[in-house]
Amino acid sequence: MTHRVFGAWHDWELARRQLAVLAPEVSAQRLGEAVTFAEEAHGDQKRPAGEPYLEHLLEVVEILVSGAGVHDEDLLVAAVLHDVVEDTDRTAAEVGKRFGPRVEEWVGWVTKPQPKAGEQAAEVRDRYLLGLRSAPPEVLLLKLADRFSNVQRLDTHPRPEKQRSYYRETCRHLVPLAAGVPWFEQAFEEWRLFYRDLDAAA
Repeated sequence: MTHRVFGAWHDWELARRQLAVLAPEVSAQRLGEAVTFAEEAHGDQKRPAGEPYLEHLLEVVEILVSGAGVHDEDLLVAAVLHDVVEDTDRTAAEVGKRFGPRVEEWVGWVTKPQPKAGEQAAEVRDRYLLGLRSAPPEVLLLKLADRFSNVQRLDTHPRPEKQRSYYRETCRHLVPLAAGVPWFEQAFEEWRLFYRDLDAAA
């Protein structure tokens, strides 16, 4: 069993060239402005396996365009910016002012709220994921692409216990969200089967 893995768009120049072929109607200038905004916001943040954070953001765009066939410019801009409110000091209002209300709304949907007094982080995370069941179609595409990027190389995560918990959480929340969503339903099913030993290893 195999599953498709993305990651060819390592930097903006590579991504820009691919977008010109696959989605020529998308403004490279506007998407490039989002990339610059995200790079400045995320700074030297790294992914768990050590790669620059921008690679994850471009990977989400790659999955949407090359995998799911998405050409919606606002959605691709939101893909680049999807973590800036949750993981940096940038605000939703800043995103909206620079990139418009649709982008602000969709980034808001995928921004996990901070726990309130007395709340457990796991409880907040679970409620956030359950809330995505009522999300607009564009938000589902964005979240599915984000999660697919996060788990497509799950075996490279440095913590085995995180591999197992991430697998179970994805199967519980994201695989059902992918049901009936073109391309993602099959992609997540292939992924689930590819990593099924993680469930048995729990």
